[in-house]
Amino acid sequence: MTVDAHHHLWDLSVRDQDWIAEGSPLRRDFTVDDLAPQARAAGVDRTVLVQTVTVAEETPELLALAAANDLIAGVVGWTDLTRADVADELARLRELPGGRYLKGIRHQVQGEPDPRWLLRADVQRGLAALAAAGLVHDLVVLPHQLPACVEAAASLPGLTFVLDHLGKPPIASAAPEPWASHVRALAALPNTVCKLSGMVTEADPASWTTEDLRPYADTVLEAFGPARLMFGSDWPVCTPTASYGEVLDIARQLTGPDAHTEIFETTAVRVYDL
Repeated sequence: MTVDAHHHLWDLSVRDQDWIAEGSPLRRDFTVDDLAPQARAAGVDRTVLVQTVTVAEETPELLALAAANDLIAGVVGWTDLTRADVADELARLRELPGGRYLKGIRHQVQGEPDPRWLLRADVQRGLAALAAAGLVHDLVVLPHQLPACVEAAASLPGLTFVLDHLGKPPIASAAPEPWASHVRALAALPNTVCKLSGMVTEADPASWTTEDLRPYADTVLEAFGPARLMFGSDWPVCTPTASYGEVLDIARQLTGPDAHTEIFETTAVRVYDL
């Protein structure tokens, strides 16, 4: 089995994706019917569907999609982690159609002006509720926010933190530090996992090569090891730069066959309880 642990879906007639620029090739609908033939052609059997907007109504929609489609094995949704009744809200989501597919919660921390947002008392309370519910927390952050991720993961050893997109390293500028040092500090904590995803998006769109990505893939492979690394396509965000099949092939080239079973299957199955 091959698992794609990170992709998105959206229907602009249901909800605008205000983060997509006008004129972008991403400014159209991307549905399960678009994804399924590409995933199956690439040999992908199961996926994890991840939230895109901080809107409460999106998560129930994603859960319903998972319930209706065999391809989707798990959902990382969104809820307001700062709300006082976050534990009750997580329980409510799990009672909805498809609620059993809820595996984690993600917040767009990359958009928070406070680099230490994860360490706020109300956020810490919400993260503790995720741990109590047996869910994981996906981290979508920028490199300067990684030190706060390290502190948050250290303060909540019972919660698994999943770093999306390697923490968005500056691949285009070929400047691995201080990103690499921060990532190694995060990986030193046993309750952290990393997604091998989003690299082509951070590379120079006009000139990138697979070898441009290798130092960053090597860093997380060495730091986390295959048992705490999992593949994610980041489809369709990847599509202006590389197709679904190309992203998968690149990830395989960057990791070597000895690590493939863990990176492309067992890590995701274990972490997200698929």
